[in-house]
Amino acid sequence: MKVNPLQLRSPRLAVGAMFLLAGGLFGVWASRIPAFVDRFQLSETKLGLLLLCVALGAIVSFPLAGKLSDRLGAGGLCRRVGALYVLAFWTLAFVPEVWMLGLCLALFGAGLGSLDVAMNAWGAEVEQHHGRPMMSSFHAMFSLGAGLGAASGYLAVRTGLSVPAHFLLAGGAIGLLAQVMGAIRWTSRRSASGGEAFALPKGSLVLVGLLAFCASVGEGAVADWSAVFLSSVMAMTEAQAALGYAAFSAAMVVMRLAGDRVIGRLGSVASARLSGLLAATGVATVLLAQQFAVALLGFTLLGIGYAVVAPLTFSRAAADPDMPPGQAIASVATLNYGGMLIGPPLIGFIAEGTSLRGAFLVLAILSLVMAALAPSLRTSTAAKTTDGDIA
Repeated sequence: MKVNPLQLRSPRLAVGAMFLLAGGLFGVWASRIPAFVDRFQLSETKLGLLLLCVALGAIVSFPLAGKLSDRLGAGGLCRRVGALYVLAFWTLAFVPEVWMLGLCLALFGAGLGSLDVAMNAWGAEVEQHHGRPMMSSFHAMFSLGAGLGAASGYLAVRTGLSVPAHFLLAGGAIGLLAQVMGAIRWTSRRSASGGEAFALPKGSLVLVGLLAFCASVGEGAVADWSAVFLSSVMAMTEAQAALGYAAFSAAMVVMRLAGDRVIGRLGSVASARLSGLLAATGVATVLLAQQFAVALLGFTLLGIGYAVVAPLTFSRAAADPDMPPGQAIASVATLNYGGMLIGPPLIGFIAEGTSLRGAFLVLAILSLVMAALAPSLRTSTAAKTTDGDIA
């Protein structure tokens, strides 16, 4: 039986492709950070500052991306921003000076942040159109993309593929897939102005926001520092170091796909408490590891521990008794994304003053805080509906 290629494109697959693009290029970048460290002879402080450029670029992009999403429609904006995101990604491989790398990282962060806003808005529209939860699977696609991107870094190093060639091939392939899959008929909601860009949680939702913040700090830190930790602290090769984030991302994909079933069986509070304890165990395993396989196990436990925390906090936000659902979700999203952006430079600054091992201890402390904050989810009435997190 012949299959019409157009049947392989749908709103759900189109949004999933955008999440795959966002995570894929981020995973490629994360896996090749050691190459940039060697090329520019970066200290931990300098690397932390460069990673901060990514955060600043994303933060600056949020308000504009929100307004453009409302004005132009999230679906159409995704394709435009996706193309710019690929272009910004390509520039990273060709910069000759550190200051230019910082500028390009800011543009890369702006592309990632803008795409994040647009694809989440489009995902929400598709979810509402189908009348059933889909956001968790969308974010699983981000994690899958990040894992595949990190795995491509391992293969690139093993085969001797240069950073420019690797970035051009990866960006071209994933970018083309997203553009083809995203070229569908879809009419997005449009309005003259956007909502609040940086709403903050209020009342009991503050603790929920802090729970999301703790998990996202760890997620962002592992993304940008796992390869550096394995290469500098454990003396692993660059190819082996790239597998740390790959294992972390793969664990997140599996856990996010299974998240609804786990939460339905254990409940939101028990799931969050177990997540925090697993994440803390993962950090301890990484820090105490003497063998590469044990370190990979630690990063796997970290991925499992962080995977469902943000979806749990979004479900709790949607049922908050003190704030409207939209504003409540936006407020938790602000802290969630803020933590992911703050995590990498925070680890860099702490590592410069102590050591990278000492900096990773912070992740263990935050994981235990996550477990302690788990009861803040108790009032949720939507524990089985995972909205997903900001990628």
